[in-house]
Amino acid sequence: VQLQASGGGLVQAGGSLRLSCAASGDIFSINAMGWFRQAPGKQRELVAAITMVGRTNYADSVKGRFTISRDNAKNTMYLQMNSLKPEDTAVYYCNAVVVTPPLDYWGQGTQVTVSS
Repeated sequence: VQLQASGGGLVQAGGSLRLSCAASGDIFSINAMGWFRQAPGKQRELVAAITMVGRTNYADSVKGRFTISRDNAKNTMYLQMNSLKPEDTAVYYCNAVVVTPPLDYWGQGTQVTVSS
């Protein structure tokens, strides 16, 4: 599985961005996908996840502001980020998980910078 993330950038606080993660390869083996982020000096953390049956999960810090979705026809996952805050500044990574066998795939990061 290969993952290609895009859509990061610089935005003012209160603004919006949409991240995309295009998957290719053995996509039918994927059980769940998600977005993680890592700010300078901090550990990578889960932002949002979505299973292949559409169940979603969000970090408390982004609930009500971010929406994860996927377009099966395009093999693409999205993260719509609204009401962005400076503390959302981080490198965002897309992730895909295969349960059997247990495998973990990562896309390259995309920088999101929110100015105050």
